[in-house]
Amino acid sequence: MNRASGGDVATTAASTQDAAAQRTEQVDKPTASRDAAQALQSTRLVATLSADPFATTNLLDPYPMHRAIRDAAPAVWLEHYGIWAMGRHAEVHAALSDWSTYSSAAGVGLSDFRKEKPWRPPSLLLEADPPEHTRARAVVTGVLSRAALNGLRDGFRQRAVEVVEAALARRDIDAIGALAHAFPLAVFPDAVGLPREGRDNLLPYGNMAFNAFGPRNELLAAAMKDAAPATDWIMAQCRREALAPGGLGARIFAAADAGQVTEHEAGLLVRSLLTAGVDTTVHGIGNALVCLARHPAEWNLLHQRPALARQAFEEALRFESPVQTFFRTTTRAVEIGGTAIAADSKVLLLLAAANRDPRRWPDPDRFSVARSPAGHVAFGTGIHGCLGQMLARLEGEALFEALATRVARIELLDEPTPLLNNTLRGWSRLPVRLHPA
Repeated sequence: MNRASGGDVATTAASTQDAAAQRTEQVDKPTASRDAAQALQSTRLVATLSADPFATTNLLDPYPMHRAIRDAAPAVWLEHYGIWAMGRHAEVHAALSDWSTYSSAAGVGLSDFRKEKPWRPPSLLLEADPPEHTRARAVVTGVLSRAALNGLRDGFRQRAVEVVEAALARRDIDAIGALAHAFPLAVFPDAVGLPREGRDNLLPYGNMAFNAFGPRNELLAAAMKDAAPATDWIMAQCRREALAPGGLGARIFAAADAGQVTEHEAGLLVRSLLTAGVDTTVHGIGNALVCLARHPAEWNLLHQRPALARQAFEEALRFESPVQTFFRTTTRAVEIGGTAIAADSKVLLLLAAANRDPRRWPDPDRFSVARSPAGHVAFGTGIHGCLGQMLARLEGEALFEALATRVARIELLDEPTPLLNNTLRGWSRLPVRLHPA
């Protein structure tokens, strides 16, 4: 057994059909009566990791564990939960792209929807496969068309300038609240067509939803308690009559009028938009602010070349991915790098680990605004890639362009305070001083 910073990694002969057999030296080969899928699970050398990906230590600093998983094998057995994990870019990208083998319909969290009841009706976008997913995605793709996004661009830029100038007037700010929260909570609800009152409910609800993709731990319990008052408000905004005419939400209900989805399904699609449309952007912007505050030379480059705003945001998405993980469930027996994985196995895809894979990125643990990070999987990829990613990119570009042209320096006043979540990586506080240009 080799000691690794992310946990004990052992290469053992193991049958993936039985978690209890992981600690044994040898397991029986399948008998002739087993089917072909089970036959694939014959005695193999399997890399096994003892660490808990959802332990506080690993949530605070996931990168040693990510490195251990990447270095161990293309697919690693996590014995704490009896699941598989992939951390290399090639395998993660391939799994995200192959929905027919790595299904989302059984849930994209640790829970298996085929064995336990989901905590809320499954998402038609995130937790469904074709053909149901195809119909739902077509509606949202149409709503978030290039023309629709271009129509939002000028308004986003103007609002970004207003948010930045308000922050500059104060000089000493919590950049998470004053920028990472303030900007998305201004422009996104307007785009959807939400009322102004109650928008602060979006953050606790999203925090709960993303915590629910992990185990039923203290983080989830606290998030559910915190979000209880917000849940009714969120559900109310998923109704046709709550949404302003012409907004993204109303356009989804227009698709129901056209017969593309039912009225009930339109409400579920609006809920998906509200769940995924804020937290990932808030944390993406917050993480980028932390990166730029910690790397003054990179901020200086962005300040000198504001046209790099989009690229700087993309690099931050790669370097500090807001969505760290998602799960898939195998629909058939597969073999990954010589390791056999049975059908109906939960597989943890470590997006953040893939985004720092040295097999894909030169010097991956360095934040560089000049890097072209094309190919990162911070928003996933394939048919289940985040549909709101272009909206998030539009927001990130607008805000960092406004900051780069108006702020000469971001001075870090104290270390940022992490916000723990089973799925998201982000910060609850970032004390900085903004020096005007």
